[in-house]
Amino acid sequence: MSDRLGKLLEFYNQDKNDTFVRYGIALEYKATGDLDEAVKWLEGLRQNFTAYLPTYYQLGETYSNMGNYTKAQTVLEEGIRLARHDNDSHTLSELQALLDEVEAEL
Repeated sequence: MSDRLGKLLEFYNQDKNDTFVRYGIALEYKATGDLDEAVKWLEGLRQNFTAYLPTYYQLGETYSNMGNYTKAQTVLEEGIRLARHDNDSHTLSELQALLDEVEAEL
């Protein structure tokens, strides 16, 4: 386990509702290639902190990297709906671009 991941897990144990820490843990797992663990943390964010938009891009990309394009598509479409609702055009464009890539694989 990296020092960074260890520190993030310490922070998580202090505050399990800190979305930024949870997100950081997921990205650390993703960076080390542990995509299953990254998905676990990202799905936890998706289920418990629905409005945390960065989750959708990272989770969609991770599913895509795993070859699970159908799940990636579902997650990205959900994120697009939320980004539209929040009028977040930057996130919307990023999610749409990734969705276009994913749909090309289907």
